[in-house]
Amino acid sequence: MDIQMNELRIVEAELGISVDVLVKAIEDALLYAYQRVPGAVRGARVEMDRTTGKVTVYAPEVDEEGNVIGEFDDTPGDFGRIATATAKSIIAQRLRDAESDRILGSFKGKQGQIVNGVVQQATGKNPESRDLLVDVGEHEAILRAEEQVPTEHFQHGDHIRVLVLEVSVGPRGASVRLSRTHPDFVRKLFELEVPEIADGTVEIVALAREAGHRTKVAVWCSDPAINAKGACIGHNGQRVRAVTTELNGEKIDIVDYDDDPAVFIAAALSPAKVVRVDILNKDQRQARAIVPDNQASLAIGKEAQNVRLAAKLTGWSIDIRKESEADN
Repeated sequence: MDIQMNELRIVEAELGISVDVLVKAIEDALLYAYQRVPGAVRGARVEMDRTTGKVTVYAPEVDEEGNVIGEFDDTPGDFGRIATATAKSIIAQRLRDAESDRILGSFKGKQGQIVNGVVQQATGKNPESRDLLVDVGEHEAILRAEEQVPTEHFQHGDHIRVLVLEVSVGPRGASVRLSRTHPDFVRKLFELEVPEIADGTVEIVALAREAGHRTKVAVWCSDPAINAKGACIGHNGQRVRAVTTELNGEKIDIVDYDDDPAVFIAAALSPAKVVRVDILNKDQRQARAIVPDNQASLAIGKEAQNVRLAAKLTGWSIDIRKESEADN
């Protein structure tokens, strides 16, 4: 059975993949298939007629001394069926590759960036699934339940901003995964709202986040004339408020980074006031923060969230101690 050349020409016309490229891929695949047939002759080649689609396996003919003196037709009897199946498989794979290239092409350089999208529908057969398909322009991407903030609930048609978490190619083609919980989502939002961060004047040194609840951001600037924290807050708080609004009210603490761990830890425990920070073990990064008695609950935070985020932000284990108990 011959391969239908018109199918290859349709692929060429619609996807811009030349017939020669398709034929070469089919010939290579068929040669591999032939080599697995019992009695296959080593050194054979597969040739596909570009006009008729006829597939022929040519095996080398050798003399008694092993010299190649010609070729003979060694096409297996059922090779037409194998050829047809192989051609269909190659065409299907090329279609997947073309779609992957299209997606990867449009998203080249967008991994780790924020894009705008429109919620389309839930995915999967489970009606309880919170996975969402999001239209991000030329195609749809997926926002998994674990990448959604638990307190947020989106409906069909909602316009949302999302972080492009991953662009990958798998057996089923290209896929784009999105996130609204990743710490870099907050980082990129600040880049969009704060020109000094976008141009590198102000640096976000560290960021700790519990999505939907609170984020702590440590910022720094090498220019003493620039107030890094003030730049992020903005006039009348408009810059940080814009980020908070996008995060649907998630609390944001912006603190100044300092190379001195004691100073940095004290700042990280904001909004609590800290009397002093004692470094207990520098190698194991253990510290104790002494706070006024009436600030202990604030320093620890509800369900220990404030001190937990401060520890993530600084990379230090922090023990909170009331001032009245400090010397006991």
